[in-house]
Amino acid sequence: MKLRGIDFGCVLDASGTEGFFGEGYPYQKALGINFSGATFVAKTMTLRPRAGNMRIREDGSLPWRPLRPDCIVVKLRKSVALNAVGLSNPGAMALFLQKKWQKREKPFFLSFMAVGETMDGRMFELHKFIDLLLSFKKDFRAPFGLQINMSCPNVGLHSEKLVEEAIDVLTVVSVLDIPIMLKFNILLSVGAALKISEHSVCDALCVSNTIPWGALPWLINWRELFGSDESPLKKYGGGGLSGAPLLPFVRRWVRSARLAGIAKPINAGGGILHPDDVDTLFEAGADSVFVGSVSFLRPWRVRAIIKRARQIYGYDQPK
Repeated sequence: MKLRGIDFGCVLDASGTEGFFGEGYPYQKALGINFSGATFVAKTMTLRPRAGNMRIREDGSLPWRPLRPDCIVVKLRKSVALNAVGLSNPGAMALFLQKKWQKREKPFFLSFMAVGETMDGRMFELHKFIDLLLSFKKDFRAPFGLQINMSCPNVGLHSEKLVEEAIDVLTVVSVLDIPIMLKFNILLSVGAALKISEHSVCDALCVSNTIPWGALPWLINWRELFGSDESPLKKYGGGGLSGAPLLPFVRRWVRSARLAGIAKPINAGGGILHPDDVDTLFEAGADSVFVGSVSFLRPWRVRAIIKRARQIYGYDQPK
């Protein structure tokens, strides 16, 4: 997937799969999971420090204990996970000052989300973040893009308002002169996504983020997945679903997007747990895929999925 002449490859991390800097998480190191051949996408940062619901160190890394934070529920037999991490991070300035992103040698993506309660508040955060990024941009060795998290459940927006805000966001970030990818979940209508994709600054769309607890009850049997009509993460707002149930929704969304005339590249993922799942999204029209929950739901398949993606999209196999 080439954006503005930069080859970001055919398989990306889901944001945060390898942490803020590619250091990974304790369980990944213990299992020897290797993401070689996938493009790194940093964990989502916010302008200001944010405690969220998962304990992290001051540098943004996850301590060895607890290995299973109570804001994440995993059901291995169901191939699903529910998380309410809440964008835990030390803030953009603290992350930039570590100068780890600046030393990377291969193309990658940063990830940012504005979390203000109002559109004016979010736009203020975005302007400040852009100023900050511009002050550090000259120090980056490798080309990089910016993935902007616009998932409507996280900011309480309906599609119509989300389109308006996304257009404003794209206009503001144009000064960065880097590839811009907007990330949504499949609750965003294809019609709304089409309007957003037509903006000249939108280089690509990323679909899908997690699905918030209780959404699409006529399609998702939440009780069957988690044993209750009440979220096990209710105290954290309910959480977002990842894993196997997402794949058919993502496939349908991508196919509908292409039929609707969305021509911009689509980075698709959600529920990729087997190499054959890559074929499913490739055939639907995805320009690249991303892997995330497979790293803890089916970790032994990470290498095979990356290899299949590189094969089907015509990339050399990683050494």
